[in-house]
Amino acid sequence: MQARDILSLTPAGLYCPLADVHIDPLRPVPRALITHGHSDHARAGHGAVLATAETLAIMAARYGEGFCGTAQAVRYGEAVTLGPVRVTFLPAGHVLGSAQILIEAGGLRIVVSGDYKRASDPTCAPFEPVRCDVFITEATFGLPVFRHPDAAGEIDKLLHSLTLFPERAHLLGAYPLGKAQRLVALLRQRGYDRPVYLHGAMERLMQLYGELGIALGDLRKVEPGGRESLGGAVVLCPPGALQDLWARRFPDPVAAFASGWMRVRARARQRGVELPLVVSDHAGWDELCATIRETGAGEVWVTHGEEEALVHWCTREGLAARPLNMLGYGDDEAEAEAVAEEAVAEPSA
Repeated sequence: MQARDILSLTPAGLYCPLADVHIDPLRPVPRALITHGHSDHARAGHGAVLATAETLAIMAARYGEGFCGTAQAVRYGEAVTLGPVRVTFLPAGHVLGSAQILIEAGGLRIVVSGDYKRASDPTCAPFEPVRCDVFITEATFGLPVFRHPDAAGEIDKLLHSLTLFPERAHLLGAYPLGKAQRLVALLRQRGYDRPVYLHGAMERLMQLYGELGIALGDLRKVEPGGRESLGGAVVLCPPGALQDLWARRFPDPVAAFASGWMRVRARARQRGVELPLVVSDHAGWDELCATIRETGAGEVWVTHGEEEALVHWCTREGLAARPLNMLGYGDDEAEAEAVAEEAVAEPSA
């Protein structure tokens, strides 16, 4: 048996015919394995969903309790048998509840990474390398230019700016699921114990993290009439809100944006970002390469991102590699917009 007998590429995404199940399907399917709760991987409308309890809770919070026909929660390390296939979910370190999926069949071990990072994150279980024959890896930041710095140092830049400009509100653009919670946790680790203020689009998922046991300290929603009094405060908002009329009522706001894309200074300038913070929830180039080596895989499939560069690196390392060229994954900005649209609209004035 070969890997392509176990997993194939269909219009709905990766499909395992032996178990009749899709992984992170792009459209509603009868049975789905979901790696994590971001909207490009976790969609509503499937017949049955198998995922971690945290991912199921995130999907329910975003889509409503009836987001699928039936839902089954699985623990990290727990093996589930689907016909002749054994499936195991293992920590991916991307966001709360995120998982790699190990598929075992016909004597082969295939790992689907989903999105992952190797950096420390107080809000989710750390990534665990898994030995396998075939590794299917993301490549969001699959170019050598993307070498992420230590996140604590980036948080220190924010704290330094607060010291330099105590009269200015610091609006911190962040993706609402995973990144926003990690930033608050990192601020707390660096000793920041003041309230962190939230745009309305951030509130629901922040509350859910608290319900799932992730303590983030004093969080307060920005009230429509209270923005003028928030000089010197940290205010979390979706990235798109930085350029919205909503942001203009804060006292001389500093526009900050935390993302791996802030490594590209042109992106920061295009967005009008005064304080770019390079904080990523995806593996950078060095981490992608190191992880492939750690898996011991002889074959690598590369998906959603800068696929060709990583395929070229794998080939130079003597590994069989191919790009999957799957569309519909890896758009963090679309994820942020989706959460913002789900929230109650914020008053502009």
